[in-house]
Amino acid sequence: MGEQLNYIDLVRRARLGDKHCLNQLAEPARERLRVYVYRLTQNHDLTQEIVQETMLEMCKILGKLKKADRFWPWLYGIAINKLHRHQRTEHTRKRANISAVKNANTSRERQDSLENLVGKELKQIISAAMQKLKTRHKAVLVMRCYDGMSYAQIAEAMGCSEFGIRMLFLRAKKSLQKELSRNGFGKGALLTALVLFGKITAPSEAAAAQVTVTAAATKVGALATLVSLATSKTAIISLTTAGVITAGTVATTSSILHKDQTEVIPKQIGSSQIVSPLGQLANGGEEYWYYFPDGPSGPMMMRAKSGEAGDKSAWQLLQNDRANYYYNGDTICINNHRMWTSDLSVFRMPTDTLSLSEFLTHVEGQTTQMNHISASGRGLLVIAIHNKDQSSPHLFASQNRSSGGPWAIRHYNVLDEDYFQSDWPTGVRITDNRDAMHKRGWTYFRVTGQVNGANVTGSGRLPFVYATSRQHSQWLNLQVGMDFTITDTSVGASICSARGKLLAGHKAGTFFKGLPRPWMGLHTIDTIRRDAAEKKVWFETKHTAHNGKVELDLSYEQVLLKYKIDMETDVIDEMILFVGDNEIGYLKFSYLQEVGNVGGDFTEPRIQSNRQQQKDEGLLWLVKLAEGSLGK
Repeated sequence: MGEQLNYIDLVRRARLGDKHCLNQLAEPARERLRVYVYRLTQNHDLTQEIVQETMLEMCKILGKLKKADRFWPWLYGIAINKLHRHQRTEHTRKRANISAVKNANTSRERQDSLENLVGKELKQIISAAMQKLKTRHKAVLVMRCYDGMSYAQIAEAMGCSEFGIRMLFLRAKKSLQKELSRNGFGKGALLTALVLFGKITAPSEAAAAQVTVTAAATKVGALATLVSLATSKTAIISLTTAGVITAGTVATTSSILHKDQTEVIPKQIGSSQIVSPLGQLANGGEEYWYYFPDGPSGPMMMRAKSGEAGDKSAWQLLQNDRANYYYNGDTICINNHRMWTSDLSVFRMPTDTLSLSEFLTHVEGQTTQMNHISASGRGLLVIAIHNKDQSSPHLFASQNRSSGGPWAIRHYNVLDEDYFQSDWPTGVRITDNRDAMHKRGWTYFRVTGQVNGANVTGSGRLPFVYATSRQHSQWLNLQVGMDFTITDTSVGASICSARGKLLAGHKAGTFFKGLPRPWMGLHTIDTIRRDAAEKKVWFETKHTAHNGKVELDLSYEQVLLKYKIDMETDVIDEMILFVGDNEIGYLKFSYLQEVGNVGGDFTEPRIQSNRQQQKDEGLLWLVKLAEGSLGK
């Protein structure tokens, strides 16, 4: 404790500009960093470079450290960032290869001094196993096992939540165990291997003799263990005992085309990644992690997988806040579109209301095996698993046994967590199929058409992913003849007369119902159909002869809305409006690939303030537009 207090005092004084204290602090910091970084790299040259850069950065920005007792997590965080920067360059990779050859000679003296501790072959196996781990995995193992840091301290160093670090530590242990098992190590050898690696990488024989790793240091806590068990092929927690895990920021969704369903998909769209979530089992079970940063009614991000690693039919899909990733075999495809189901049925989620689910079942004539939960609030994380040995899918959540209610966990950086990042095998190929506007993450669009004899013109802005939905939020400005203007922004929505008089105020997003909302995490075809189901509007989905297009018909009383949807681009091409048997209008949509030199047509409109907002009629505003009753 006295030594710790001494460090804190040194940091406080050095932070205030005391150069003598800074020099006193630098010496132990440099030595501790050298051991830490070497355990991550096993490369003396690279270690020296990272330590030097980290120490320079420490001296430069020490004054910005707010809490002196958080010095070590802060310093380790700088070192990790420096290492990641080096690993992103081709120069560093080449240098690492050269240094690996030199390393056998430069470290021979130290290795020879440790021959009495472990045999040469054993050292090579353990060192090689650690080298194959991801940097994040090595970092959490080193900080926890050798530096004795708490999960909270490691979370601070790595910039994520404590729960995320516990999950990362679990993954790191599993990865190391997997590498060791390839060389004949049993499951019980993990702790021994960690101890031996600590001794191998110790700065001296005396330091090596003091290395210990206790079983307690490798424990992650009940919740992380439950999540790990729930997502393994040997354990399922049934819905009858499940509560809800709430956390805090994102979700994604996905599935792929099953082999026995290829005949129902035209060749034109057969290349798309499509799946039936928790329906028919492709291979060995399916697993879905849904995340709702703003609650169940808001955007959703999801990670999903089917089958076991190494299986040729296994796949993984990640739809996070930045892009849509699909992995199968040895290639990652980054696509414009969100997933859609292989039989063109509506994509279901465990948070769907009972009324929505019942209406979808009534329209489509088929039930879903998806179990449902009732949950609200921001940061909801739901895990759904369909095991090949189970007859139906289950939702996983943890149960608070003391209160009988759900065990809730909240944090607000889930997108930074290992389990919602691109956790792909190393060395895979990446194919980016996105067009310019999807790579950018947002675009402008134009609307032209005619309804009941009145010309319709307009423009808008459309975010494609959650990450761009704040800075480049959605807006729509639609002029209907000389009668009225429809305006919708992230602040609010309104209908105004040609002279600018406010006719009606609405909630933000009202006039995006029935239109694309890709930042919400679902494909356009599902967004529209779920909008329809909320208002009990009947729909029918059809393939067309056009390349990659699907036709969607929505019927409400005498009104028919006929959509043509581009499945690959994930947008609406055209809408045709009917009243009875008469075509009374159409709306065509065009989307800008480049936005560098746009004119005033794409200036975000302002909304007139109105405290009394009319009832949100959802997609029925399009029905009223067809009937000619909107704005009256």
